[in-house]
Amino acid sequence: MNPLTYGYSTDTGMVRSHNEDTLRTEPSLGLWLVADGMGGHRGGEKASALAADFIVQEIRAGNLLAPSLAKAHHAIKQATREGKGPEGMGTTVVALQMHDSQYEIAWVGDCRAYLWDGTSLKQLTKDHSYVQHLVDTGVIASGESASHPYQDVLMQALGATDIDNVNVEKITRTFHKNEQILLCSDGLTKELADPDIAAILASNLNEQEKVDALIRRAIKNGGRDNVTVVLISAGIDSPAKNPETDTVPIPSQKTPDGRFFSILRNFLKKISGRC
Repeated sequence: MNPLTYGYSTDTGMVRSHNEDTLRTEPSLGLWLVADGMGGHRGGEKASALAADFIVQEIRAGNLLAPSLAKAHHAIKQATREGKGPEGMGTTVVALQMHDSQYEIAWVGDCRAYLWDGTSLKQLTKDHSYVQHLVDTGVIASGESASHPYQDVLMQALGATDIDNVNVEKITRTFHKNEQILLCSDGLTKELADPDIAAILASNLNEQEKVDALIRRAIKNGGRDNVTVVLISAGIDSPAKNPETDTVPIPSQKTPDGRFFSILRNFLKKISGRC
């Protein structure tokens, strides 16, 4: 496997009393992930850790990434039914798996993945959120999303009782020389705009130093949520990028079906418990 270097860290932030984020770094599996739990202290921590451990177990057994996230949804719901966690617990997740010089990113919810190519920052994932739906349908402008009062309302989350099967989105690309992939919970993106993230990634720091700088800045800017960051650099043997053929498409989000509005109503009732 092409050797990769990476850094990672998580912090409770300045407002929360506990950390409901979970991260996993499994370089022997070529796997890195960030999960952001919700449902209160016990629920969020339980759901994010359960999802992370389940996905690692599935990948270790030789299963594919996106189906592993889909199965984690049912594992959380089963744990709730068995009394192993409170009703309403759930989690968002973004995961990266490497296959030689190819990578797959799969996600559910509003944890994000970004690509830094040495000069520009590109968001690879699209949030499964109500506000993103409003942007996609032209109800609000993209610049209004960060301050929208319902920015924490999700269309999808692992463990959501209103959803039979989650729609796991994924992308598969080549990891090119000098590129870095950033995985993060929304505790980072609530506090730092993309240009602020890019400025830190452009600095002459190693992966762990960049991760630490991003988290420090998020806390300095308010630290209103738990913040988790993982940064992975392409290996020295990764192929060089061809600007004419190597592009990074941003996936389109599917229009929500009728279940969405029921899910939205329930999440609005629970919004005070979203972390």
